[in-house]
Amino acid sequence: MNLKDINKEILECRKCPLEKTRNHVIVGEGPEDAPIMIIGEAPGRDEDFQGRPFVGKSGQLLDKILDACGFNRKEHVYISNILKCRPPGNRTPKPEEITVCKPWLMKQLELIDPKIIILLGATALKTLVGEEQRITRVRGEWLNWSGRPTMPVFHPSALLRNPELKRPTWEDYKKIVFKYRELVDSSHYSAHV
Repeated sequence: MNLKDINKEILECRKCPLEKTRNHVIVGEGPEDAPIMIIGEAPGRDEDFQGRPFVGKSGQLLDKILDACGFNRKEHVYISNILKCRPPGNRTPKPEEITVCKPWLMKQLELIDPKIIILLGATALKTLVGEEQRITRVRGEWLNWSGRPTMPVFHPSALLRNPELKRPTWEDYKKIVFKYRELVDSSHYSAHV
């Protein structure tokens, strides 16, 4: 099975009530062999409307951060979410929704086989690493998830709500650039790192 097959199955999913309220299923975006995989919580209003991950204000901020790191969605990064459908009102995903959607993400991770994982926010952290984890405690620290270096960072929406989080978040992304140079491309260029 390849990523195209998995994405086709995700698009046809009818396993939870979110299929009744969504406009689009957001499978993910980026190269099939991306060295970095970014995992967020769930699509928002803009994503549900456009059918692409991280296209609203949070996504625009994420793209700026990636650009400052010398990364982009076409070459370096595959972006996905824990949930593939928007929860009504952008509420936090329910445990039963995560249970239904998580196997899709696991298959994506297996097929993309990224060298580095970035977890955006508390839901991604708790889903992959453990319910006891707190983003405020472990953000910016390298964790080992399934043999891969995994960096929890604040979700871009948190930076929009609280601009004081931008500086520590930039420090976290600098660590990601250094790790990318160590594991993937020692000559990777960023004008800022």
